[in-house]
Amino acid sequence: MKLFLNVLSTMLFVSLIFSCKSDVKKAETSAAAEVSKATGKEYTVDTGSSKILWEGSKVAGTHAGDMKLSSGAVTVSDGKVTGGNFIIDMTSINVTDLEGDKKAYLEGHLKGSADDNADDFFNVNKYPTSSFEITKVTDVDGDPAANYLVYGNLTLKDVTKQIGFRAQIDIDAKGVSVKTPKFGIDRTEWGIKYGSDKFFDNLADKAINDKMEIAIELMAK
Repeated sequence: MKLFLNVLSTMLFVSLIFSCKSDVKKAETSAAAEVSKATGKEYTVDTGSSKILWEGSKVAGTHAGDMKLSSGAVTVSDGKVTGGNFIIDMTSINVTDLEGDKKAYLEGHLKGSADDNADDFFNVNKYPTSSFEITKVTDVDGDPAANYLVYGNLTLKDVTKQIGFRAQIDIDAKGVSVKTPKFGIDRTEWGIKYGSDKFFDNLADKAINDKMEIAIELMAK
C-alpha cells in the first residue's frame, strides 16, 4: 500500500507539472513566409532594455533564464507596426534559477561549449546568433494581454519557420514597446532533439519537454 501511494503521488506530481504548462499557448507554426517590405518610420531596438525570457521543463522541474538582443529595428506607419526584426545573441544564454557550478554547467550545455555535446542544444560556436523577422501584424480584440498577433520567421541554428504569437504593442513619443505573454515553441521543429521522448527511448525522468516557453520584452527608440 505504501509503495502504491508513493507511485500515485509521483504520478500526480508529474501530472501537475505538465498540466500547469498547458496554460501557455503554443505559437502557430508554419513554413517560412515571404517578408513584405516595411514602410514608415524606423525605430532602433534598445538592446540594453530588451531581452528574450525562456523556460524549459523536465519531469524533475524547470529551468529559466534570458538572452540578449544584439540589434534590431521596428517600422511604424500611421500608428501601427508594419515590419521589424531582431538578432538574438545566443552566446548570451543566461540561467537565472541556478548559481555557481550548476549554473555554469547548464549554460555550457545549452551553448554546446564542449565538443561532445555541441549539438545537443544551440551550438553557439557554429550558430552565434538567431533571428526573427516580422512577416505580418494583425489586430487582436478582446484580449487583455495583447492587442496584436505578430507573425514572423524565426531562425534557430539553420532552420527557419514562421511563428505567430500574441503581443502587447504600445507606441508613443518615446518609441515602441513590445511585451508578449509567454508562448511555446516545439524545439524539435528546429532540430533540437536532445532529451526528447519523441526521438529517444527509455528516458524516464530524464526526458525534457519539447515545448520551450518564451516571452519577449523589447523597446525600440
